[in-house]
Amino acid sequence: MRVIAGTARGMRLKAPPGFTVRPTADRVKEALFSSLGPRIIDAFFIDFYAGSGAIGIEALSRGAHHAIFVDNRKNNIQLIRDNLIKTGLHKNSRLILANVEKAITMLASDNISADLIYLDPPYSFAGISALLQSIIENKIINEKGMLIVEHASANRGWIKIFPGAIEKKYGDTCLTFITLQALPAGQ
Repeated sequence: MRVIAGTARGMRLKAPPGFTVRPTADRVKEALFSSLGPRIIDAFFIDFYAGSGAIGIEALSRGAHHAIFVDNRKNNIQLIRDNLIKTGLHKNSRLILANVEKAITMLASDNISADLIYLDPPYSFAGISALLQSIIENKIINEKGMLIVEHASANRGWIKIFPGAIEKKYGDTCLTFITLQALPAGQ
C-alpha cells in the first residue's frame, strides 16, 4: 500500500495485520481522486472507518488543508499516527478513537463543517443511509460538500433515498458520490 500522488508520492504505508481492514485498491483510490480533481485542494477532509489512514493521507498528500481520521480500533489509530508521521502530514490532521456515530456527535459539538467526507464501512454494513442522514442533520458537511461512500456493488439499496447520487463501479467495489446541492430541500 502506497501514496499514489502529491507530496508523499510513492511512500509505503503500514497496514493492519490480518483481515480487520480491507485496503482500498490503488485503482479505486486513483479513480476516487481523479473524480475529485481540484476539489481536494485546500479541502477539509474526514476519513470515517479510516483503517490505515491511506485515503485521508492521500487527500493530504494531494493538497487537502486538514484531515480528520476516525476509527474505533486503538491499533488502527496508532498505525494512522505512524503513517502520518512517516509521510510528514501529521501537522494537518486529527485522530479520533471512536465509533462513527459517536464521532459524528463529537464533530458536531466542535462545529466541524467538512468539504469532503469519505466513508468506507464494512461492505455488508446495512446502516449507510442512517449514517449519511446523521452527518447531514448534524451539519458536519458544508452545504457545498460531498459525501463519498465506498461499498460493495451489491450493497446499493440505500442509494435510492439520495437522488442525484453518482455511482462508479470497479468490480465488486462501488464509489457513490453525493453532493448536498443535488439533494431535495429538507433532506
